[in-house]
Amino acid sequence: MAIAKHEDSGNPNDVWPALPQAAWGDTCATLQLWVQIVGKIRLALTPPINHCWNVTLYPTARGLTTMPMWHGRQSVQIDFDFLEHELVVETGEGGRWAFGLKPMSVAEFYRQVMAALDGLGVPVRIWPMPVEIADPVRFDRDQIHQSYDAEFAQRFWRVLLQCTRVFTVFRARFTGKVSPVHLFWGALDLACTRFSGRPAPEHPSMPGLADRVTRDAYSHEVSSCGFWPGAPGIEPFFYSYAYPEPAGYSKFLVSPVDASYNSGFGEFVLPYEAMRQSADPDVALLEFLQSTYDAAAECGKWDRAALEVGRLPGDLTSS
Repeated sequence: MAIAKHEDSGNPNDVWPALPQAAWGDTCATLQLWVQIVGKIRLALTPPINHCWNVTLYPTARGLTTMPMWHGRQSVQIDFDFLEHELVVETGEGGRWAFGLKPMSVAEFYRQVMAALDGLGVPVRIWPMPVEIADPVRFDRDQIHQSYDAEFAQRFWRVLLQCTRVFTVFRARFTGKVSPVHLFWGALDLACTRFSGRPAPEHPSMPGLADRVTRDAYSHEVSSCGFWPGAPGIEPFFYSYAYPEPAGYSKFLVSPVDASYNSGFGEFVLPYEAMRQSADPDVALLEFLQSTYDAAAECGKWDRAALEVGRLPGDLTSS
């Protein structure tokens, strides 16, 4: 069942809903694992694309999607619908299987997803271990995570959708290689990455990820930005980092005033709540994205004349 219809009253705080970790942390943790299951299905059914771009999910007008995947010559797509609170599995031959999103264990969610795929004639097998989390439990045995607050799941999706809107404006300012705006299911973060075009040094090992993954992701110099919904004790924030981090990067003056360099994370951060409470959240977010990219490009001596375009019609900061 859909919850109350979202209305845009013109108040930016309605467009950018509150997302306090304390209120939905259990749902966030459960949802991350559900999304990992669907993401691993996408991983199993798609050929590798550089920087793992084949495995990501995408915000839609109703939730999140895998987009079409192929089981042999048969197409299959999986969608989280956060308006009706359903998981929907469909095939190009007209098959459809849906079940409600509600409080349930990760093990039960896993069982229902696999049953849907089997029932539609597109059986898939995945490695049933979560990634990028502490103390992982196999999906088919996880009875610990079983929370689903429909209101906050929907708020999270609405934040992703608004981030996609603003990130896309920022993405359009770049003519060099740039990623789509997409959701990485390991950490549940929405990201967009720009590339200088130059190779990068071999990336060091990272806990919870195979070296082949990180070294493919960071094979070339990047300036990457995104949104992360937080974790217990950590409120949601926007981030921006450079790899490799050039000299002077962490001292670069960025905007807005609530943004700062976090040495623990090794990146610039802008608290989500500070952005949503600002006079113009869209502009504040774009200032953060642009100024932190400026830090990477200036300190890293990118060929900016060859990689950038001026402000475009429809740019949120155009007069």
